[in-house]
Amino acid sequence: MSPADPDPFAPALPPGRARALPWASVLAGSLLTAIPIVASVPILPPFGLLMLLTWRLLARFALRPWAAAPLGFADDLVSGQPLGSAVLLWSLCFIGIELVERRMVFRDFWQDWLIASGAIVFCLAVGRVLALPVGARVDGALLAQAAATILLFPVSTRLVAWIDRKRGAA
Repeated sequence: MSPADPDPFAPALPPGRARALPWASVLAGSLLTAIPIVASVPILPPFGLLMLLTWRLLARFALRPWAAAPLGFADDLVSGQPLGSAVLLWSLCFIGIELVERRMVFRDFWQDWLIASGAIVFCLAVGRVLALPVGARVDGALLAQAAATILLFPVSTRLVAWIDRKRGAA
């Protein structure tokens, strides 16, 4: 038996704790953006959104469809975005992913990455329109932030898969 094989006799997490892990990881991702980091260009990815999309695409039933609203509200409180913007945008992302899933029977990692990329660009672009005046020149930083977030999707997928394996889901 290699270290990569799961131990079938390992005790599983209690059901309440196993259900709370996806919520806690999304909240931890939102809180990660509150860490004060000095940078010349603000390209820190929205880790809460990244974790939410990864949980939705990788483990579909880990978060309920309505979970985007309270998690988005918590992200709004932490990130400083206008209150309700992440609630709206994250809920629209969940609805969009649901519509895509109804059309596609099977998906692979590349399609998940493409779906997440579209949702990330949508959330960042509409969040910019909601939060900043039209004349603000932040488009270069916004593109860099979107690119950094899209490139971090495989890392978040590995992290969510590891958390999902630890919580006892197959």
